Amino acid sequence: MLKVFDAKTALRLARDTLQNEADAINALNARLEDDDSVVQAISLLLNCTGRVVVSGIGKSGHIARKIAATLASTGTPALFVHPAEAAHGDLGMVTRDDAFIAISYSGESSELMTILPVVKRMGSKVIAMTGKPGSSLATIADVHLNVAVAKEACPMNLAPTTSTTVTLALGDALAVALLDLRGFKEEDFARSHPGGALGRRLLTHVKDVMRSGDAVPRVTADVKLTEALLEITQKGMGMTAVVDADGKPVGVFTDGDLRRMIEKVQDFTKVVIGDVMHANPRSISPEKMAVDAVAVMEQFRINQMLVTDADGKLVGALHIHDLTRAKVI
Repeated sequence: MLKVFDAKTALRLARDTLQNEADAINALNARLEDDDSVVQAISLLLNCTGRVVVSGIGKSGHIARKIAATLASTGTPALFVHPAEAAHGDLGMVTRDDAFIAISYSGESSELMTILPVVKRMGSKVIAMTGKPGSSLATIADVHLNVAVAKEACPMNLAPTTSTTVTLALGDALAVALLDLRGFKEEDFARSHPGGALGRRLLTHVKDVMRSGDAVPRVTADVKLTEALLEITQKGMGMTAVVDADGKPVGVFTDGDLRRMIEKVQDFTKVVIGDVMHANPRSISPEKMAVDAVAVMEQFRINQMLVTDADGKLVGALHIHDLTRAKVI
């Protein structure tokens, strides 16, 4: 039978849960100050010449999957193996060069205890994450990580809540430490996430999205404004670059500049573009990351940017819409 909904009680329970889990993580953090097991685990994982195999069943299995995924995406090759499936053939995925992380809060998971003796015999090092330092799993492991909590957030102290949060947090701590020790960079992260927004942002170069060749509006400084306006209209970028005889940009003229001129100029046919252009326009190298172009555009509140090569010659142009279409922003 459902209880009558009480908003205050619901909010209190939600906040109590968050506080309980935060307190447990803080307690773990303090406990690690006098415990070198984490350092041992990090060293073992760092020196592993194979992969990191993470395993657990039930809620621990869900946490194991996430830890394996985090390790794999931050420079430590890792995979999840279901312990029950491992006992029926999937243990062939594990080699002697691998490190094995076994997760069970009780430390007595029968599924894990069935396969761990085999894992140990083949030569793999075992890291156990349990809440019971004296458990069977803790005893058989080469390194034991204690994820004990005072109580679960569940009012009945039954459902894995705080314990799974603490285990997950410790898994993240291992991954981040390894990430730093391996010299893992943003570019490395992007390479393992090519299909996501982050991958697009970190793998896309200016040359990948810029307009080039005849698509780049350009005129010389001696042409009339009317001719420059025709170039702006035909190329559809809302601006034109102004280049010298060597093809190097000396200025830029935009739609905004034209609107600001309307009140001041009576006869546009007599205006030379070199007299009204913005000199020393901002530019970027085609080898730069597209996100760098976004940063400059946002900083200076501009919608277009010229692209120049190492010799300073105009080779392309970017519009903010080009970056939007490429999903860089």
